[in-house]
Amino acid sequence: MAATDVKGNATAVDTAVVMSRPKRVRTGCLTCRERHLKCDEAMPHCQNCRKSNRTCKRGVRLNFIDTQVQSPPIIPPTHDWQVNFQDESREIASEYKGGLGRYAALEQEDVNDVKAEPNFDYSASMVGAPTMAHQTLPPIHPPSTYSDISQPIIADHPHEINHQHSHSTTDSTYSNQTIPPLPPSSYSNPEQTLTPPNERVDFLTSPEEVLFMQVFVEEVGLWMDSMDPMKHFSRLLPFHSLGEPMLLNAFLACGARHLTLVNPAYHEDKALHYYDTATRGLLKSLQNPNRDTVICATTAVILNVYEIMSERALQRMNHIAGARALIKECGWSARSTGIGAACFWLNVGMELLSCLHFNWQVAWEPDDWGVDMDFVMETESGREEIWTYRIVYIVAKIANFRASIPRFQEASAGAEQMRLQNRYNEWKRLKDLCESWNRNIPRTMHPMAYLHPYQTTSKSAFPEVWLIKRTTIVARLFYHTAMCLLSQMNPIMSVEDPEMHSMQSFQAHQICGIVAHVKDRGVASVALRSLAIAAECLVVRREQEEVLQIFEKIRKETGWRVGFLNKELKEKWGWANEEALRQQAQLPTALLQNSQLQQSFQFPPQQGSSLPPAPPPPPIRRRPGENPLATADFSNQGHPYQSYYVAPNQHPHHNQYNF
Repeated sequence: MAATDVKGNATAVDTAVVMSRPKRVRTGCLTCRERHLKCDEAMPHCQNCRKSNRTCKRGVRLNFIDTQVQSPPIIPPTHDWQVNFQDESREIASEYKGGLGRYAALEQEDVNDVKAEPNFDYSASMVGAPTMAHQTLPPIHPPSTYSDISQPIIADHPHEINHQHSHSTTDSTYSNQTIPPLPPSSYSNPEQTLTPPNERVDFLTSPEEVLFMQVFVEEVGLWMDSMDPMKHFSRLLPFHSLGEPMLLNAFLACGARHLTLVNPAYHEDKALHYYDTATRGLLKSLQNPNRDTVICATTAVILNVYEIMSERALQRMNHIAGARALIKECGWSARSTGIGAACFWLNVGMELLSCLHFNWQVAWEPDDWGVDMDFVMETESGREEIWTYRIVYIVAKIANFRASIPRFQEASAGAEQMRLQNRYNEWKRLKDLCESWNRNIPRTMHPMAYLHPYQTTSKSAFPEVWLIKRTTIVARLFYHTAMCLLSQMNPIMSVEDPEMHSMQSFQAHQICGIVAHVKDRGVASVALRSLAIAAECLVVRREQEEVLQIFEKIRKETGWRVGFLNKELKEKWGWANEEALRQQAQLPTALLQNSQLQQSFQFPPQQGSSLPPAPPPPPIRRRPGENPLATADFSNQGHPYQSYYVAPNQHPHHNQYNF
């Protein structure tokens, strides 16, 4: 028994015994730990190892809970394949403090014609809308970047519209549960190493890559090939990408991005990784003067499609400007064929849709495209794409005419009158071009059927316009959009004029009728912009409600977030004011109900869709801006890819790639 003093405290003898017990150390050598001895932690060799003449092993020992293996793996010898081991110890050691310092420095790779690969800060958040002269590439966004985009808000509609001629399902093929989600570790584990393709392959062997490529071909490539008779992006280029890792990663990025839009089971980090890899490869190729400029331009066009799917309007100009500059470097234009024509018209079409939204002028003057505008009446089918290119040219001219509307009058009345006359002559010329186009197009580009709303069983407020071919649908949407815009831009007559008002109303209803009953998801990109322009002209509440339902249907099919369109249209229709008045009217009702005085008063019932027609939409007021593609040329000082671009040694012929 330990001795104690009169107060019950332990004596000095007990204290000494406690102090003499050895303390357990955590940083001793592994040799002492194996022998279950206390290590004095002496460097470089501890005392125990010196006495026993043993090797003093240092390091971190990993303890595994379960080390039992029922059936250990056996690698049978064979002559058909070989096993390559990859040393990742340096990467693992870098995660520990001072771990990387134990390794010798790596030897620098000697590359003659390619500069060192740039380092990118992937942790940076998104910046504001940049100017093209100082664009930072590549723009790597964290997965939470897109979570703040508002979803479409659809009001409760008393009338349910049943479009019998719409697609068999309102959802995309990959938005339901028939497609099994990928393993959780592929997306939820941030430490998992993602390995995108980096070498030529004969065919895809990874289930994930097969799924992403299938989604691209069946969903994204549909609208990319909407004006291409050869269907390069959905039928030909996927096979060519097997030999081009940069191109293949761009395809997989778009496919993975589409899945994240239509199916919440898929996370965005996979799409971002493919996008980053493709962008790295593109920037590295741009530093090589012996590069294949055709593959670089095609990759840039596809990466721009990824950015458009990311729904960042002003910040998606990173690769569209670079693609435009590379297209010009390849010498592609409206006269090109093959992949050159496919990339040119896709790039021009995407720019045109942005110009219609932001009221920009088209950066590439349409007269320099080289479009064949010989309007001889077509008597044979099979040339619908040629007429589609012509209406795209006309719409581009109208976009430039709208963006150049003067905002101030001339100093003198005579000068102002002359300017009005000149603009009216240009307006009349554009209108005659549209009408001439509509008269001379082949019969296959006119509606196959036309039913008035009262003739249909879909309960739609719009006529059913049945068009068969995809490029025909795109062309008709562009035509009616052009006529609708012209009715709003007559320099002599205002839109309230009976002739212009009738013209605007008819063209707007034609657009709504086409989009409301279309089956093909491949026209969604043009349908969204055309429908937004047409919806601003609607004044009947039932028609406005149906337009919002159409936007919701497109969102479910394509995954594109169109909430901003709903908000803009509701403001133009005056719904925001009605909502505020309705809330104010409901406030006294609630107070009366609480005080049980509502029986002394009679409040009018809510009328739902029987509300009077909304007031006419206010005129379009957009802030003037300059098209960011104005400097999309490598001959300009502020050209895209400025920090990486090296002029090529030779320019390929624009018909080099004809599949």
